Amino acid sequence: MRHVGTRTAESQRLRDLALLRRVRDRIDREYAQPLDVEALARGVNLSAGHLSRQFRSAYGESPYSYLMTRRIERAMALLRRGDLTVTEVCFAVGCASLGTFSTRFTELVGMPPSTYRALAAGGAAAMPACVAKQVTRPVRNREAPMPLSHLA
Repeated sequence: MRHVGTRTAESQRLRDLALLRRVRDRIDREYAQPLDVEALARGVNLSAGHLSRQFRSAYGESPYSYLMTRRIERAMALLRRGDLTVTEVCFAVGCASLGTFSTRFTELVGMPPSTYRALAAGGAAAMPACVAKQVTRPVRNREAPMPLSHLA
């Protein structure tokens, strides 16, 4: 009997992981849309609290933190291009508040978006986009950011 219970628990765990991957994939696809934890949870028929706990357990950060990291990654790419203002980039990646965007950007990247734009626009232009994306990827969970001196 115990073997059947273990198999059922493992089956449920795999179903839960599949739901969490769907949520993560939706965030990756729709990062610029107005997403919140409640909407993400409704999409997989879970409560917001349960989704947040399960997501953090599986991926090491909350759904909101993951969403903001995706937005900041995209913002970094747009800022490297240098043809949009910081405000335009903020709204292009789905942030509704310039203050929240700037604060989160500074936390993840280690400098304000305007400073990043000024430093990275020229330096990253010389490297292929795929390399620039990897080298300038934001650091999650408030780890120490890598300096941009390697771009110059």
